Amino acid sequence: MAEPVPEFGAADWPRAADGRLDAQAFHRNHAPIWSAIAPFMQTADGLALEIGSGSGQHVTAFARHAPAIRWYPSDPDPRHRASIAAWTRHAGLDNVAEPRALDLTRSDWDSDGDGLPAGEFCAIMCVNVLHIAPWAVAENLMTAAPRLLQGRGHVFLYGPYLRDGRHTAPSNAAFDASLRAQDPRWGVRDVADVAALARRAGLRLHSRIDMPANNQTLIFARGA
Repeated sequence: MAEPVPEFGAADWPRAADGRLDAQAFHRNHAPIWSAIAPFMQTADGLALEIGSGSGQHVTAFARHAPAIRWYPSDPDPRHRASIAAWTRHAGLDNVAEPRALDLTRSDWDSDGDGLPAGEFCAIMCVNVLHIAPWAVAENLMTAAPRLLQGRGHVFLYGPYLRDGRHTAPSNAAFDASLRAQDPRWGVRDVADVAALARRAGLRLHSRIDMPANNQTLIFARGA
């Protein structure tokens, strides 16, 4: 059984001379994630926002798959933002915007800087973030999502999740314990708790997809 590998940031990732960071988890999970979201993204247009873009490898891979979409990466870590920009240059992509320093621990995160255009995002993506962030990040993400999304937009969340209070594998339980030991504000979240946040914001859990290495992709949409 594949074990989750905590890769929390730039200090642990190899760095190329141009500043590109190489997060090993990307090589394991980018293809399964794209397979899960492709049915929604291949016919979409407009903008897509990624929360916690990390090294920038996911956003550049997805931008190649969906060139009609303009992708907005973001990360509060300046080392990550430098890597995102370097990966964008390396890939020669013109549909990836400059990375933003969005801080979702703030309730007004969506108005940081020059703000984000309301109602123009076909997707908001969050890969391996909610379990290494305070619960307020999930709350603030869901609260702002309806303002940012198009009428048929979606929120995609990828990572480990509990189901009805139970871990889906012993390795996830051990991973959860290690996260909480590092920071008591962290931890593997329950699908039901995240779905409850979404409902309060006017979003519904459209689907839940089992992924490799005991992860899940949660897809939220507007509507009852």
